[in-house]
Amino acid sequence: MDEAEAIRKLVAARQHLKTSLDKSRDIASALANAGPRLRDKARRLASLEAELVPIQKCNSFAVGDQIDHVVGLASALLNVVNTVSELQKSLMADSCSQLSSYLSVMERFENAFEFLSDNCGLIIQWLEGIVQFVEDNRIVNDQRLLNVKNSLENLRELQVAENNGRIDGGPLSLALNKLELEFRRLLRDHSVSLHLAPALLTSENQDFIGFSLLPESIVQKLQLILTKLKANDRIENCISIYIEIRSSNAEQSLRTLGLDYLETSVDELSNMQSIEDHINRWSKHLELAVKHLYEPECKLCNDIFEKIEPEVRTKCFAEIASQSGFLPLLQFGRKVTQTKKDPIKLLNLLDIFLVLDNLRTDINKLFGGKACTEIQATTRDLVKHVVNGICDVFSELPIQVELQRQGCPPVDGGIPSLVSFVTDYCNKLLGNHYKPILNQILIIHQSWEKTCEENLLENQIYLIIKELALNLDSWAKAYQDMSKSYYFMMNNHCHFSNLKGSKLGEMMGDEWLNAHSQYKEYYAALYLRESWGEVLSLLNQKGQLPYEGEKSRDIDLLKRRVKMFSQAFEQTCKRQSKWVIPDEGLRERICLLLVQAIVPVYMKNFEALIEQDRGAAKYLKYTAESMGTMISSLFRPMNCLKEPLKTEVLSREKVHFSISKWADGKPQKPIIRSDTPEA
Repeated sequence: MDEAEAIRKLVAARQHLKTSLDKSRDIASALANAGPRLRDKARRLASLEAELVPIQKCNSFAVGDQIDHVVGLASALLNVVNTVSELQKSLMADSCSQLSSYLSVMERFENAFEFLSDNCGLIIQWLEGIVQFVEDNRIVNDQRLLNVKNSLENLRELQVAENNGRIDGGPLSLALNKLELEFRRLLRDHSVSLHLAPALLTSENQDFIGFSLLPESIVQKLQLILTKLKANDRIENCISIYIEIRSSNAEQSLRTLGLDYLETSVDELSNMQSIEDHINRWSKHLELAVKHLYEPECKLCNDIFEKIEPEVRTKCFAEIASQSGFLPLLQFGRKVTQTKKDPIKLLNLLDIFLVLDNLRTDINKLFGGKACTEIQATTRDLVKHVVNGICDVFSELPIQVELQRQGCPPVDGGIPSLVSFVTDYCNKLLGNHYKPILNQILIIHQSWEKTCEENLLENQIYLIIKELALNLDSWAKAYQDMSKSYYFMMNNHCHFSNLKGSKLGEMMGDEWLNAHSQYKEYYAALYLRESWGEVLSLLNQKGQLPYEGEKSRDIDLLKRRVKMFSQAFEQTCKRQSKWVIPDEGLRERICLLLVQAIVPVYMKNFEALIEQDRGAAKYLKYTAESMGTMISSLFRPMNCLKEPLKTEVLSREKVHFSISKWADGKPQKPIIRSDTPEA
């Protein structure tokens, strides 16, 4: 077994040795064949090395030319610096007063800087690349490399200088600063405050509207400066300068109006006897400010910032209006809305709304931009409170009249101040000045409240007059003297009947006016009967002795009657000496009627007495003339001069009250439709 294994291993070794000998023969044959090829490659490499030597020399010369070319460009670029330096001296030394020349120099300076900025960095990159290439390949002499490095250093310094020229403190920055100063100087020297006189509101001065606040040449210079600063992102300072100077100028212009009253507090306004003067001044001042100050100011803003974004223009104008004092003007109107409620406040608020409505288009045009939100909000708030204030007072007018019912009637039996005030007040509300604007406000308020009621103004006036009539009835009953009650009603019905031809009379209608005319005569007859009937009854109407044949007794009776009449006449005149009849026509008619009713009867009795007894004249206290003078002096207001009765004008036929109407019996009350108010 061991012998067999040994023979097998021996056979395997023999086979491996044979295989190795075969491979050695193949390698020897391959090496013999590769020798000629290697010798051929060696010859070709030697030939290529010889060919590369002249090529290397040629490339060296080409790189040198490129270096010279780039160094030449760098030198030319450095020459531009000399020009920039000269321009810089001009910018620093010259004044901006010759603006066009200065801007021309500045333009050349900026162009040179732009040229340096565009080329300096590129040439530096070229030189840096050449230095790196030369140092890596050592293909030029040291002198050329030194030139390249010197040029590179100079250009790097130039690039630093160019960058410094644009930062704060650099020549370009300083030049822009000078332009800003020139902008301020031009604005300051040519901004002149306006004298806003009320005469500007007249039609003769309408040419004032639309004029320019600055000369055209100055506007053009300011535009040039802004254009240059805008190109360099330096416009913000000029915007601040413009707002500062123009707002100060506008504020000085407003001061010429005398606006001290704007500082009046709400309490002070409420306690004033009358604020109409303040409101009239405010109305004129607001119109002057809007049309003759802020409208030209807005136009100037648009002209100067014409080539700048629209937002800049609206921002500047909004700031000028706010800082100059336009908001306090609007806020004064708001103060008036906060005063205590009374009928006069309604008229004041109507005046304020009328001004705002007339200026609505101008205000919307001037302050409609986004930058004017504060002014817009203030204006809307003012309009809202004015409308609500008007409607609040208007709705309470009947209540205000009713609240006066507990008061006392006038001691002179004349027209209560409330009656005169209410009728005058209603005439104003119905007049051409207030009625359209009040109707407009009522419609606006109803639209806000989402309600609808037609003829609201007229219906409210009817309610006011109704409450006034109830007041008159209550006051008439307050008199202890019935004759004075009749006298009072006569006066007030006369007052209402005299409203014919007025706006209130037109609204109430002819039937209402005629009713008051009839009531006037009815109460006049009652007054005469109640007050003077007893006096007249003391006289013998026929002026004759009542009993013939008993003369002595009759004469004594007549004497007593004349004496009693004189005392009663004197007491009646004294009692009514403070009574007044405000209407001149009614006063003269009443006096004339009394004279015609009393004096002739008195004189008849006087004549009868004198005929019987010549010594009886001492019992007669009054002559016809003195009695007529006493009667004609009655019923006159304090401010009415005492003039003799115009008997030649008011004849007996023109007196509407007949003597019999009040001397012989009670007058008949006029028959009037039930739906016609007595007052």
